[in-house]
Amino acid sequence: MTTFRRQVPVRFAHCDPAGWVFYPRYFEMVSDFVEDWFAAGLGTSLPQLLHRQAILTPSVHFTVDFPKPARFGDRLLFTLSVLKLGRASCELQIEASLGGATRMRMRQVLVLISAATGRPIAIPPQLMRRMQKFLAPARRAQIRSQRTLPGRGARSAG
Repeated sequence: MTTFRRQVPVRFAHCDPAGWVFYPRYFEMVSDFVEDWFAAGLGTSLPQLLHRQAILTPSVHFTVDFPKPARFGDRLLFTLSVLKLGRASCELQIEASLGGATRMRMRQVLVLISAATGRPIAIPPQLMRRMQKFLAPARRAQIRSQRTLPGRGARSAG
């Protein structure tokens, strides 16, 4: 599995008056981070998806925890892995940590939709292959085992 990683500085604009990251700002940081993943990790930018393929990638679900606070001046390590890949959606796990301690943990579900109709569309095959490189190890093993189960492509003797 490949994990997408980036250092993200906590800026003054991310913080409340006490100097702690104001929780809605994590959503802005994550949005920028996911955009970086598409461009650097998947080899296509979100504007390219829109303008060349008429595909949008709205978020439809978030689950988030904030186990420890982060402060102005911290340099957080953001990591991303894919938990699930569906026909038209992917579930991401994103964490922000400092010195090995998790500051924010998020699960985010993105759905690929047609810009023309607003309806879900299948993830293009090339993009699907690139996303699979970021699958979490447990999910990758589960997919491999499904490929060898009887009735799932492998033939059983007998």
